[in-house]
This record gives sequence, structure tokens and C-alpha cells, in this order.
Amino acid sequence: MNDSALNRARAGDQQAFAELTDPYRRELQLHCYRILGQVQDAEDAMQETLLSAWNALESFEERSTLRSWLYRIATNRCLNMLRDSDRRPTKANPRATYPPEPTRYGEALWLEPYPDALLEGIADAAPGPETRYETREAVTLAFLTALHRLPPRQRAVLVLRDVLGFSAGDVAAMLETSATSVNSALVRARATIDERGPRAHDRAPLPRSAQERALVAQFADAFERGDVEPIVALLAEDAWLTMPPEPHEYQGHEAIRQLYAQTFARRDDPHRLISTRANSQPAFGQYVKDPHAEVGRALGLLVLTLDGDRISHITRFPATNALAYFGLPRTIQW
Repeated sequence: MNDSALNRARAGDQQAFAELTDPYRRELQLHCYRILGQVQDAEDAMQETLLSAWNALESFEERSTLRSWLYRIATNRCLNMLRDSDRRPTKANPRATYPPEPTRYGEALWLEPYPDALLEGIADAAPGPETRYETREAVTLAFLTALHRLPPRQRAVLVLRDVLGFSAGDVAAMLETSATSVNSALVRARATIDERGPRAHDRAPLPRSAQERALVAQFADAFERGDVEPIVALLAEDAWLTMPPEPHEYQGHEAIRQLYAQTFARRDDPHRLISTRANSQPAFGQYVKDPHAEVGRALGLLVLTLDGDRISHITRFPATNALAYFGLPRTIQW
């Protein structure tokens, strides 16, 4: 750490403070997203973390690294936000119908996609020996969905230990608890995460590879045409289709075929997909043409999880303010 910059920052030099903290802004935002599950909330938590650090800089005793100190502030800010907001997932749209009956009703989770553009420049920073996940894996929707089934404190412990590689002692200091308590929470959190099954990312095509581009292009072409069978042909046998925060979940060719057959049959206007990337996976902004104007209006965002040469999961998110972080407008020219 630059002692000169620290001394200048303590003397009130905001530029010196930015020099110290700017290298951590993106990774802190990603950390907050993992715990909170929403992009704007993560941005707010990161900004509040930096404001708190600026106001408390005199109390930083340098017994830990500046990075650890910032993570301590950020983690506790996120936990406070979760506790204070008492957020609940949005209820299912009462006007929507879901024939066929879903394969199952899962737990409704309030989770938004995270744009790959914000991942650029974030590397695994000095991971500890017990780190279990790389940055790319620890932002996939499969990981995030499993993570958000954990209580907030277990969620924070698992991210700090298994993703970021902080020691049990470091995490205990951050959360003002004992290392024994941290290890106990980690055991329970790992058991829940491990129940989610194998890591399909190991079998996914390389990002932006020819194999990935071909598979994604075939899906986009069939979806825009409203052609069910080519989509089904691209799916793994046990593929899932989910629509958070809706609890309805569909698995397998027949369930997804019937759902898309009804969805496409109700289409009155053309649809268009705009390619993007979310959570280290291929994704699309979904637009429908306005029947009264030459514009398309955002309906949501589709994220594809790939497994070899098949699609193993389609996740559809509603159109929220998170679209702006993907550079996706609310309307497009048709």
C-alpha cells in the first residue's frame, strides 16, 4: 500500500483516496452483487462502502490490508441492507397462465443477471489455499442460485472463504465472530451448495468460441421465428427453463416444448433478440415490436447455460433497470 497516498488521504485528499481504492471498486461491486443478487443494490453498497471508508479512514490501523478492510465494510453493509430491507421476491403475475403445469414450483428468488462488461479486469486476487471457485465460475447463474438459497451470513462466509480466499481468522474479524463459528457456517454452506449437483461449466464451450457462437445463433434464429422444434433440438434431455422471480420451473423436452408452443402461439407481434453476455454466459435482450409504432419494447433478458453442444438451462429475467448495465435500451428502432 502507498503510505504517502494513505497519509494524503487522511489529510483530506480525495484524489489520494481514489488512488488507494479505485483498484478495488469493480471487485467490491461484484462481491456485493454476489451477496445481494441485484446490480443496482450492489452499486449502491459499493458506493456506501467507499463513503464509509473515507469517513473512517483515521480508524484504519493497518493491522490488515486495505483490501481486507474494504471487504469488511462492504460485507457488513450488504448484510445490513438484507436485514433492514426485509426484501421478498416479487409475486407471480396474477394475469399469467402457465399451461402446462410446471415440472415443479421452486423457491422464488430475487436475483438479477450481472453483465460481463463489469467483469472485465477482475482477476482472482491472491486466492488462498482453500479457494474452491474461480471468478468465472463464481458468477454463473447456477452458483448464484445455489448461493441465494443460503441464509445471508452463510452466504457471506462462503463467498469470503471459498471464492475470495480469505482465512477463517480474517473472516471472523470481518464478521466480529470466532473462527470456529466461521468454520461451522462454512460447513453448512458448502453442504447446501454441493447439493446443487455437478459443475456444468466444466463442459461448456469456451466463451465466444465458434462452437458457442453457432449454438447461440441457432437458438436466436429459431426464437425470433417462433419455431419450437429447432429450440427443443438444441436442449439437453434434462434441460431446465426458469423465470425468476416466478417459482414455475420446467424440465425436459416435452415440458419446454409445450410451454414455448403456447408462448409462441400467443404472439401477435414480431420479437427480436439482441446479443449480450451475463454471468459469464451468452445472453439476449428480448424485444417485441410495438403494434402502433416502428419500435421494439424490452420484455426481458434471456441467459443460456451451455453444456457441451446443448443448452442445459434457459433463464428468463423480466425487464428491469438492470438492462441499462448491459447497454440495452428500453426501446429499439424496428
